[in-house]
Amino acid sequence: MQARLLFTLSFAAAILAGGLAASAQDTNPTQGRAIITVLGKRDKDPAPAITPADIKLAVDGKPATITSLVPSQGPKSHIEFIILIDDTARSSLSIQFSDIRNFIQALPPNARVSLGYMEYGGVQLATPLTHNRDAVLKSLRLTAGPSYSNGSPYFCLSDLAKRWPSADTTAQREVLMITDGIDDYERRFDPEDPYVQSAIQDAARAHIVVYTLYWHGRGDPGSSSYVGNGGQNLLVEVTSATGGISYWEGFGNPVSFQPFLTDLNRRLRNQYEMTFTSPYSGKDSIASVRFKLDKANAKSTAPQQVYLVHPNGAPMD
Repeated sequence: MQARLLFTLSFAAAILAGGLAASAQDTNPTQGRAIITVLGKRDKDPAPAITPADIKLAVDGKPATITSLVPSQGPKSHIEFIILIDDTARSSLSIQFSDIRNFIQALPPNARVSLGYMEYGGVQLATPLTHNRDAVLKSLRLTAGPSYSNGSPYFCLSDLAKRWPSADTTAQREVLMITDGIDDYERRFDPEDPYVQSAIQDAARAHIVVYTLYWHGRGDPGSSSYVGNGGQNLLVEVTSATGGISYWEGFGNPVSFQPFLTDLNRRLRNQYEMTFTSPYSGKDSIASVRFKLDKANAKSTAPQQVYLVHPNGAPMD
């Protein structure tokens, strides 16, 4: 009887200890970081300064604590910006080259830049990340691939995220994809497209903010507006999840990139790097985020998914 009682007490103690350990793990803070954009309420309004007190942040439905908020134009901040052009883009894209050149020249001085082409599910970078804008401009060319050379732009984004050409994990990584967003492996719009979801998660792991600019590919000229709209919706999924913006002008190619690229440059000059802690769940490395800026004269953009880091500093599996 006594032996049975001792066994019962020992078993109960083990359960209690395990419960306390799990509880401690749940409250152990995990670290995350995100790039947020803050603009004036109207396009002509200056962007107001913000502080952590202006932000309400929840990670996986639990309140998070902001530990730092650093303007992107600070002396310690720097941007790594890559422009990706779909190699199946129609050759008429050349009429937009002057706008692309002007955008590259006008990027913030603390930005390192590269240009790459999306082809056969991967990215071919024309230059390394560099402050030398002239070298990047010389690599701008007409796209050369056949209409089938890039089945999914989301393969290409995943490839870039996994092979980002810099080991600087403190940089603000940002990408502009010029593409129609159509996934030729699933031309019917599917919000759960596995290639899109993988690209979002890969971008989140690499801390990349993605922007997109819609431009027709050289695919089937008979493609319906339904297919084009599906591509645009997939691009919105990617940009919304990563904290970027999608630009387009109806279902046709825009007359000029200039207004979109001007807006994008303004966004790059009004960003903050936010770091935060939140309770560690021990389950997923990708977490959902709810961001709210409590500032009457401002509007903001923030990622909906972030990559969390284990409390001991090692990435979670």
